[in-house]
Amino acid sequence: MEWTDCGVNLPPDHQLASFTQQLDAAYEQGVTRFVLIASDVAEARRAVAFAEQDSRCVVTAGVHPHQAAAVSSTFINELRELARHPLVRAIGECGLDYNRNFSPPEDQRRVFAAQVELAIECGLPLYLHERDALQDQLAILSPAMAELSAAFTHCFTGDSASLQAYQALDCYIGVTGWVCDERRGQDLANAVPGISAQRLLLETDSPYLLPRTLRPKPKSRHNKPEYVSHIGEFTANLRGESPVQLATLSSANASRLFGDWS
Repeated sequence: MEWTDCGVNLPPDHQLASFTQQLDAAYEQGVTRFVLIASDVAEARRAVAFAEQDSRCVVTAGVHPHQAAAVSSTFINELRELARHPLVRAIGECGLDYNRNFSPPEDQRRVFAAQVELAIECGLPLYLHERDALQDQLAILSPAMAELSAAFTHCFTGDSASLQAYQALDCYIGVTGWVCDERRGQDLANAVPGISAQRLLLETDSPYLLPRTLRPKPKSRHNKPEYVSHIGEFTANLRGESPVQLATLSSANASRLFGDWS
């Protein structure tokens, strides 16, 4: 089996050596490809530099809603330049997050809308983030879908109704270790069988969202890319599929969305 982790957060520079070791360990467990997520322009540049040295990785370039209030007046031009790099395969992580409101909602909506326009201009998929903002997110996203190449709902944590809303727009859906959390992931677990076979992706969102069903329980509370196989096996069981089927399916979906890479 070969798995693809469609959501990995790049650590600070002083942790990159150990991060590479994590990717190596994941590779030995059959996780052969990784999508590095950027939350702002500086992080996107760092991710590109890392991926240039590691052919297992491709990159997103965008501004997370938490950082929306801090963008410079030139952030779209900077993202536009990054988007020309062949390893940048999506615009994002972008969207709306009203759960914490680290940036005012009006700033979030402005910065998100600008990135939607950029994705259309560049012909790249959108890499989406959304928490407690579904209706406003859809209000910005829906009118653009006809011109967007694709959209990926990263780290989907919603219920069947939310899933239906995103799938009505033909979005790809990312399943993380949230689905393994018996305290808060039951709505997602119930929704997982309804995810379209042609739109399901797997991701760790590491180092966050360590799957609670891992046994033996890891000593570290930090998630790792190698655990995407556990998320995949858990998800396959919910869907009544074999892990081999889901590994093949989700990796093919990742290639359709992000393009091929080794």
